[in-house]
Amino acid sequence: MIKIGICDDEEETRKYLLALIEAQNYPCEIVEYSCTGECLLDGCDVELLFLDIEFPSDCINGMELAREYRERDGVRPVIVFVTGYDQYVFDAFDVGAFQYLLKPVEEEKFARVFARAVEQINIQRGLPQTPRALTLQFANTCRTVPLRNVYYIESSDHKVILHLRDSELVYYAKLRDLEVELQEQFYRVHKGYLVNLAHVESYTRAELTLTNKVRLLISKYRYQEFVKAYLRFLKRGEA
Repeated sequence: MIKIGICDDEEETRKYLLALIEAQNYPCEIVEYSCTGECLLDGCDVELLFLDIEFPSDCINGMELAREYRERDGVRPVIVFVTGYDQYVFDAFDVGAFQYLLKPVEEEKFARVFARAVEQINIQRGLPQTPRALTLQFANTCRTVPLRNVYYIESSDHKVILHLRDSELVYYAKLRDLEVELQEQFYRVHKGYLVNLAHVESYTRAELTLTNKVRLLISKYRYQEFVKAYLRFLKRGEA
């Protein structure tokens, strides 16, 4: 069982998130907060926190709360920001957020994020893990692709191309959405490419080579952050 917090000043949003969590059929205890101040005082034992960013002036905002948690010793909650504003997306990862969901929250995306958050909590608990996967819906079908089988993802008009071990898979999606969803294992080295860090074989300032010998350009504006992301990935021992 995990303890989950919902922190949002809108009651309807809290009710909706509560219903989404209960629909996952996972044993949990759920507590609700209408203000970040309540969460800061009472939520230190929450393992998973669904957190809004903007609150009334008498509460600190969600970004500041996330920074408070990050500076604390001991186990910190897995934080999923739930907000109506997409301009905070990259700031969210700077404060250690696990994921970022835009309102109105899509049920299918919530289910994927929830499953990954539970995996992360189990990692923190030292429990054995199953391989991560990406669940896709297209042409009235649903397909699950293990992330270890994806070398890189390419943007193509309003579609993306998943370059797999033995094939390619094309479907409608935004590379930016996948960048956010997969940010722990993938990095956007160029505006058109999202690379699986587990398949990076070597790199220079100008390009990288994957384990399947495909070579991709690295944007000069993204090189330093790519190196940091890759080293963090190696440090976690996931390669």
